Amino acid sequence: MRLASQSKYWVIVASKDHVTSGSKQGIAQTCHGKPGPLRRMDKGDWVIFYSGKRTLGQSAKCQEFTAIGEVEDEHVYLAHLSEDFSPYRRKIKFCESMAVSILPLIEDLQFIKNKQHWGYPFRYGFFEINQHDFDLISDKML
Repeated sequence: MRLASQSKYWVIVASKDHVTSGSKQGIAQTCHGKPGPLRRMDKGDWVIFYSGKRTLGQSAKCQEFTAIGEVEDEHVYLAHLSEDFSPYRRKIKFCESMAVSILPLIEDLQFIKNKQHWGYPFRYGFFEINQHDFDLISDKML
């Protein structure tokens, strides 16, 4: 277990409607419910949610950081939602925040190596960012 000063910072990619639902439930789910990414997080880590789209399966763009929260505990758990879908989840303590467009931040975000193809990192659905990028985004959201 890491000390609080050794927190890591993560981005989870999900449609805005899913982020809104997850924040109301106090949970994070990523990569179609796979447990691996969630197991990389520790209690006290921070998560920023990025929404490329407003609604899953629809084309309306969002392109915003839509929520931010802290990982509450060390548990990854299975949620049985239907006979054929049981995603893994983590408890998140969400902060009161506002959605922020990524567009004015692109030039200053270090995790975006190619500014012309800035959307590339989000294709992975889950990734770690450095404290500089976390601070830049969270300062705008909080």
